[in-house]
Amino acid sequence: VLPRAMAALGAYRCIECNGEATELYRDYQRGVLRISICKSCQKPVDKYIEYDPVIILINAVLCKAQAYRHILFNTKINIHGKLCVFCLLCEAYIRWLQLQDSTQNTDPDDLIRYAKEWDFYRMFGIASLEQTSFFIGIFITLWWMTPEMLKRKSDFILLLKALLLSTYGKLLLIPAVIWEHDYTPLCLVFIKVFVLISNSQAIRVTLNLNRILPWFAIFFGLILENGVVCLFQKMGWDV
Repeated sequence: VLPRAMAALGAYRCIECNGEATELYRDYQRGVLRISICKSCQKPVDKYIEYDPVIILINAVLCKAQAYRHILFNTKINIHGKLCVFCLLCEAYIRWLQLQDSTQNTDPDDLIRYAKEWDFYRMFGIASLEQTSFFIGIFITLWWMTPEMLKRKSDFILLLKALLLSTYGKLLLIPAVIWEHDYTPLCLVFIKVFVLISNSQAIRVTLNLNRILPWFAIFFGLILENGVVCLFQKMGWDV
């Protein structure tokens, strides 16, 4: 599906070489369109503008850099804030369920009461703080290793948007609970790994880095996140 009203003077990126482009396609009227060719690599600037959104989503799930560049640079997606909140709600719900299971209370009359308990909101707050510390660790590492990449405020905003969008894998937490089986803990581990891989690809595409540095930043982010978890545990909180 072609994006609506793409401005010819806007700044876009080639999904193949990450080079800048002034337009994605040229409209010759009467339904005649011509996809722009990148001056650097001589390939179409963005082949995904004529792809179905489902195909784009599949390519994003496969962590293809071209799909990430299309989504981050050549579309006007503004759902990262809502997506972040929804993902945190999913994670908080999973933790809340595990907390309720640990109480071994089987009385069905208590389900409505549990839904109103403070524990769910506490889990949401803890998940938010952990994710914030994870992102802070990534930003500190990248700013320390490649300060030239994060000189402007817009660079930080773009990277934050990329990280928030790349956490979409947490939405898989809900099906993992709905289709509960003996391997649910293993599924949660796989979901966590998938989210980290998506985060790494988002960092790599946004800052045009090699594969090693994003993983180094993620490793430091995990250290800071686990430090927050240990702090909560010392305070006697179930996380």
